[in-house]
Amino acid sequence: MKRIALACVITAFWLLSLAAHLNAAERDAHSTATLTLPAVVEGSPTAGIRVRQQAQEYVGTDVHHTIYLPKDWTTNGERLPIVFEYTGNYYPAAGSTGRVDDAGLGYGLSGGQFIWVVLPMIAADGKSNEITWWGDIDATVHYAKTNVPRIIEQLHANPDAVYLCGFSRGAIGVNFLGLHDDEVAKLWTAFITHDHFDGVRAWRGTDWGSPLETYREQASRRLRRVAGRPYLVCESGNMQPTRTFVESVLGDQHTFTFLPVDTHAIFGEFPNDYAKHPHNDRWLMVPSESRSNAWRWMNASAGRLLLREERE
Repeated sequence: MKRIALACVITAFWLLSLAAHLNAAERDAHSTATLTLPAVVEGSPTAGIRVRQQAQEYVGTDVHHTIYLPKDWTTNGERLPIVFEYTGNYYPAAGSTGRVDDAGLGYGLSGGQFIWVVLPMIAADGKSNEITWWGDIDATVHYAKTNVPRIIEQLHANPDAVYLCGFSRGAIGVNFLGLHDDEVAKLWTAFITHDHFDGVRAWRGTDWGSPLETYREQASRRLRRVAGRPYLVCESGNMQPTRTFVESVLGDQHTFTFLPVDTHAIFGEFPNDYAKHPHNDRWLMVPSESRSNAWRWMNASAGRLLLREERE
């Protein structure tokens, strides 16, 4: 009986510990709050503030990433989940600047409650962030390999809840860069894309995205590196080509969730106060059924990741 009682006490303690983790990671999926994207300022990472930061290897250049720390972040408190992001191309028609400072998807996905870092693509000259496509692919991937573990440790983030997300160019980059090889693929525990997906269509005029048959062969190898981790695919256009491609490579994947996003239904007319074009990363700033579903997925995935951490 004493052993049973002790086991009950241990189980209760474990459940309370897990509940504390989940409460910290939870977003209210029914919230009607409107989010305000934090402006980027100069300074050191501070709770409730978004800042530019430069990796030590790029001091003296314009290469940088941005960091946002939630208001309840501390260095000695609970380790919060962390979202890394790659943002879209320079595309004035949609209001996309291609700059890390203007990204917004990761903040919206976490409702401002996770640590949020926007990673750069490195320009070919190694002196600035690239705003159109990848720049130096090897340098960009190496930047993630070097800085993601460093940032996780410096910011006291939870290494078992590491999301990689991206919009447009960045959505392709989630796999193209984030699953580029086995080493970089190990950095992440979950993935989110919005509008576009690596390998679905050809990108003419590039030496990596065409012809389609060759591109898909390479993209398929990258996709297999997901290796059963949670994956949310959001799309404001036709979702079926992406679903078909994923299933052609991986089969019927229960770890993939496909979320249609009707930005016309969310915003009405374009342009508006949030976005210039239906193709945008600001749809999570305002309440909608799509945001509720995305936040439910974030809550559930964070719960699974942290549950796995507790069990291990």
